[in-house]
Amino acid sequence: MEGRPPRLASLDVLRGLTIVGMIVVNSASYLHYVSGYAQFAALEHAAWRGFTVADAVFPAFVFMTGVSIPLALAGRGNGLDGATLRRLLVRSGRLFLLGLILSNLYWMATPESVLFRPMGVLQRLALAFLAAGVLYKTVGPRARLALAAAILLLYWPLTLAPFPDGATDLLKPGANFVGWFDRLVLGAHVYVPGPLGYDPEGLLSTLPAIAQALFGVAAGEWLLAPKSSKERGSSGLLVAGVAAIAAGLVWGVVFPISKELWTSSFVLLSTGIALVLLAGLHQVVDVKALRPPGTTFLTDFGINAVFAYSLHMLASIMLTAHMLKIPYRWATPVVGDRTAALIPVAIFVGLIWMVLAYMRRRGWIVKV
Repeated sequence: MEGRPPRLASLDVLRGLTIVGMIVVNSASYLHYVSGYAQFAALEHAAWRGFTVADAVFPAFVFMTGVSIPLALAGRGNGLDGATLRRLLVRSGRLFLLGLILSNLYWMATPESVLFRPMGVLQRLALAFLAAGVLYKTVGPRARLALAAAILLLYWPLTLAPFPDGATDLLKPGANFVGWFDRLVLGAHVYVPGPLGYDPEGLLSTLPAIAQALFGVAAGEWLLAPKSSKERGSSGLLVAGVAAIAAGLVWGVVFPISKELWTSSFVLLSTGIALVLLAGLHQVVDVKALRPPGTTFLTDFGINAVFAYSLHMLASIMLTAHMLKIPYRWATPVVGDRTAALIPVAIFVGLIWMVLAYMRRRGWIVKV
């Protein structure tokens, strides 16, 4: 068996940045809806179409799930043998099960008032990881990129296809074939209820997420490929990232950029942003071996990313604690309510980081 490639420090940093972003966005939203705190518009997801800072977080993690696949499987021979398939199935199964638990914490507490939700963030990651992992071991690099492009191209007419009892309108939430399919299969268990209910982590919209993971696989392969100079790795990612951003913005004129529908234009734009960030971090952290301020902090989140995400979901009730309301009230007259609302969020992130830093010092890495 070939030796496994070294761990990429830049990927841990970017994964940590993404997880911190997830925690900040989710925590700010939690305080907004539960405690009535004001919130910066950039930390809110676009209502249906559009793109905010918050919208860049989840797709970046889908992309990095793909990047990590060549790093984890490159030294395990060619083809999809039984052991590798079992490993992919077990890991994706554990991730999906954990997602089911985290998506249904309120349902488990009060099943009479909350509906069970089968889909969610980790469930989508699990499905994208499984599909991208199997394709990485069974299909060549060019065929994988062609398949990813085909998925994005075909997803467009799929969203425009007619559906029973309604008129397709991509500018109207849920008024499309993808939303109808979720209502048909998931019934009342979609995240957004109603006659035009839909699930932002639904079934058919997972297809372009798989394409996004395949783009991540291609980026991981590019970083592992032998090159005449290490700078070529960063420059190649940067060029691809800028091109993807431009393509996403242009396509978005006719196929709206929408995280809720996970449109192809959204995939290209968010993938491009992730590529640009990875290119910069690879150049600084991997090539030049620099450690800017905050690198250790983000790495602590990155090496235990799923654990950090799970911990913040389980501990989010802490955000409403009386002790965290005090600095918010003191700071509001000085910095304004939106900035003050970030103080309990920052404290919450700091508390989670203390756990992760201790785990890193002890060499504990939780693998799902």
